[in-house]
Amino acid sequence: MVSGVILVVEDESIILLDVEHSLEEAGFKVIAAYRGGDAIRAFDRDPEKVAALVTDIRLGDGPDGWEVARHMRSVNPNLPVIYTSGDGAVDWPSRGVPNSVMIEKPFVMAQIVTGLATLLNQASAGQPSM
Repeated sequence: MVSGVILVVEDESIILLDVEHSLEEAGFKVIAAYRGGDAIRAFDRDPEKVAALVTDIRLGDGPDGWEVARHMRSVNPNLPVIYTSGDGAVDWPSRGVPNSVMIEKPFVMAQIVTGLATLLNQASAGQPSM
């Protein structure tokens, strides 16, 4: 089991609730945030508590998913990151943090769970991520 929580950032409430519920059913502890600024504040309160980030790219006003991931990686360079997007996947190679995963919307929850499990296992084994 993962020690720590998965920080999920998504501005569409239905998707956020679905991802949160699916991750909890898979055995993860989750902190959910609707905005990038909320996610950064939650992370900054206790950075060591966050085991991974799952973030949408477009988050409305404030920091976007690219900025949220860069901020968290500046504190924890090995933090597993999964991006989700309906239209930002083409920007991932240039704007995403290294060793991250992009999952395009619409997705099935198994993609998120599998991606997280893979990144977390690689991180715990000291291997480079995808």
